[in-house]
Amino acid sequence: MLEYFKKRKYKKQEILQQVKEDKVKQKEKKQEIKALPKEERKEAISSNKLLRKKEKKQRKEEIKSLSRKENKAAKKEAKVYKKLKNRPRRFTGWAVFAALLLFIGVTVGPTVTTIVENMSGKHITIDTTSAEAVQAREAADIVSEKIANEGLVLLKNENNSLPLEDKKLNIFGSTAFTFKYGGGGSGASDLTRAVSLFEALTNAGIEYNKELYDYYVKLPEIKETTGNSDTGIVQVVKGFLSNDEEAGEPDLPDTTIAQAKEYSENAMIIVQSDAVEASDVNENQLKLSDEMHNLVEKVAGNFSNVTIVVNAGNTLELGFVEEHPSIQSVIWVGTPGPFGTNSLAKVLSGEINPSGRITDTYAYDVESSPASENFGDYQYENLDKAYLNYEEGIYIGYRFYETFYQGNEDGYNEIVQFPFGSGLSYTTFDWNIVNQELNSDSIELQVEVTNTGEVAGKDVVQVYYSAPYTPGGIEKSAINLVTFEKTKSLEPGESEVLTIQYDTRDMASYDMENENYILENGTYEIKLGKNVHEIDSTVNYELAEDILYQTDAVTRTEYQNRFTESENELTVLSRNDWEGTYPSDQDDSKIATDKVIERVQGHEYNNDVQMPTTGADNGLKLEDLKGLDYDDPLWSEFLDQLTVDQMISFVSEGAYHTKEIDELGVPNTVLMDGPAGFSFFGFKQFAAGAYPTEIVVASTWNKDLAYEMGEMIGQEAQAYGIGGWYAPALNIHRSPKGGRNFEYMSEDPVLNGMIGAGMSKGASDQGVIVFMKHFIMNEQETNARSGMLVWSNEQAMREIHLRPFEITVKEAGVNGAMSSFSFIDGKWANPALLNGMLRDEWGFEGVVSSDAVFGFMKAPQAITSGNDLMLDIMTVPNQIQLLEEAYEEHPEAITVGLRNSMHNSLFATLQTYLFN
Repeated sequence: MLEYFKKRKYKKQEILQQVKEDKVKQKEKKQEIKALPKEERKEAISSNKLLRKKEKKQRKEEIKSLSRKENKAAKKEAKVYKKLKNRPRRFTGWAVFAALLLFIGVTVGPTVTTIVENMSGKHITIDTTSAEAVQAREAADIVSEKIANEGLVLLKNENNSLPLEDKKLNIFGSTAFTFKYGGGGSGASDLTRAVSLFEALTNAGIEYNKELYDYYVKLPEIKETTGNSDTGIVQVVKGFLSNDEEAGEPDLPDTTIAQAKEYSENAMIIVQSDAVEASDVNENQLKLSDEMHNLVEKVAGNFSNVTIVVNAGNTLELGFVEEHPSIQSVIWVGTPGPFGTNSLAKVLSGEINPSGRITDTYAYDVESSPASENFGDYQYENLDKAYLNYEEGIYIGYRFYETFYQGNEDGYNEIVQFPFGSGLSYTTFDWNIVNQELNSDSIELQVEVTNTGEVAGKDVVQVYYSAPYTPGGIEKSAINLVTFEKTKSLEPGESEVLTIQYDTRDMASYDMENENYILENGTYEIKLGKNVHEIDSTVNYELAEDILYQTDAVTRTEYQNRFTESENELTVLSRNDWEGTYPSDQDDSKIATDKVIERVQGHEYNNDVQMPTTGADNGLKLEDLKGLDYDDPLWSEFLDQLTVDQMISFVSEGAYHTKEIDELGVPNTVLMDGPAGFSFFGFKQFAAGAYPTEIVVASTWNKDLAYEMGEMIGQEAQAYGIGGWYAPALNIHRSPKGGRNFEYMSEDPVLNGMIGAGMSKGASDQGVIVFMKHFIMNEQETNARSGMLVWSNEQAMREIHLRPFEITVKEAGVNGAMSSFSFIDGKWANPALLNGMLRDEWGFEGVVSSDAVFGFMKAPQAITSGNDLMLDIMTVPNQIQLLEEAYEEHPEAITVGLRNSMHNSLFATLQTYLFN
């Protein structure tokens, strides 16, 4: 084995020397060309490029002609060569980033002060060291591990191979040393207390092969990452600079395999993907690399009981598990937080009975869904903006697979490996509907769940409906999740009756033609499912006549199509004509219409409003309004006291805090990321509770546990002095390639909404502003930060993308939201979305913050459209200047916009624990 290491080291040094020599030659060639006359220089550059291209092609042909073993070795050497050659370039990337910050400071003047203050966390006045803070973190750690325990999903367990009888285990692969506890960016968390996989196994009483462990730790490539935690900004920049090279996987000598076989027939391999905010993944990153495939083949060919652990926030292609009979079990852990390794080890040992369910469809081909056809980089030719067409309409995830393959079971099984909602247990359960009440107002079922197995466990009852569909009529998925409930831990033989209730109108579809929701007459099949495809029992509800819903159930605001102003044409997928409407990016119009350009580049100010009073002396403090309704007349008197300068400063400086206005009793509030626990995205770390990412929270299918997490977040916020939480993230897993899928919950809007509402209500009940995000349609990282026009139709927007936010507003009563980067119907910070939908239709009362500000996001447009705070780290002075200039031109409109923003922000602040 020592000889093996020496050979590897020597080969690497040999390649490094080759890199150095080639760079010297390249430099000499460049100098030769530079010395030539201008005309000869051009010709020489062109010839040099052609020569390099020819050499590259020739080398590829040579590699192709080699034997399989030689081919593999040559490819590996080429990768090492490329990696070593690109090292300085990656360093240069970081240097460019640093130089950019320096340039901004030197050239922009006062902007540098803002950048330094925001990056250094000057306004983040929190105390994480008090006894109360330490106690809050300890409580958070307990809840974090509970979520990991219940979020873990057992996807396959042939011959009851788990839990392990023989508590000895061989762990193969470098991935065991790079366990993914969470994601990157604003969804990152404090991993300083993370438990390594090997420590967790020992804690659970599982012995691992220490000789195999020693083999791996001596490899130069292995660097254990437990407890390492970059700040969010560092992770994002790494994402920008990363390449798509496959991670290498060390070869396994025969002697190592032989020793491991003698140790135990049990083997485990962890498969991973790596995702981070600001960078999407490609299909190759969601498949096994060649090296990992070789490892799986070798291990599966030598051991009789192999477990695959899926440690990823994105859905991976797992078809390989069916190629090897020895792969007896598959466990999905997602990105389970700092204590997720404990949960995994306890499931292997049998101390924990898994009860999670996956929140996405696992297809054999990650690009088999229609949304994959329109995912990536699309640019207008006549407008300096990107665009993205959501041509799949309502058919995202299981809604497509279950509808397209309805009645074609063989076709379905060829495409779908693990249906949405799948998950196994170490025990068995029987369900029995003991009572049912079905009427036009509500559907109520009482379901008795009995543990018929031999160990204690929890079960999830998933409730779906299938609505009557008329070909050519309103689009409807063949099946839709409508609600769910989870049992307590049931001992063998024990039963629990779950009461499952929902409003009948929750099964209605949006009719774009008539601008209302409708329950069409016919049979509604209400289905209790183990997953979306495995239905246990069905109850029929017969509706004799159509029921129209023309107003919102809560606010009584009349429904209307709100997102058709751009008149943008889009072909949207229809089950009435799959072939003719199936999404394609080949026939996109890359020419934006004049109407679209006008909406993107223009902005209408309402100058027909009365100029409000400013700077009055009414003797009121903010606390005097405690307990008053949003529209109480006293608010007007209080707001009259604000000056224009105060308001401009307040809305412009809204990154991670809001400003104090001492004379009016307005406190400084601290606002913090993120969905997996508090973190300061901007550049500094601090001790905080750390949770599994949202995909794992959702995979618990436990609303009470989601509430408990929110409650712990709220208590920790109080202990630290934090007033607002930039979470939860409620966007949809539109495609497996989304860079922030780990940070989002699922492909289903109802699951997102119900888990998100639980998290939100838990924190809101503790007096914390919850900023549900990213409102809306922020499912792709590519081009997001340059301002991307996202197109869909009203039905898909309402039923899929708006639905999680609507549920959270109505069930949790949140008073905060974060708008997205996206241009909706041609407008960033679209007033039809932020005022019309959010406030008027749903009844939201509170503050809307922007996401991190980039160049296209302007304060004057924001505050006159319903976006109240600018989360601006880099360009606050610019935002202030833009507002001052807009005030000169549109004084009434800007003053009213500023006043509305102050009202929204201060109303939300007044609901916090700061005023208890």
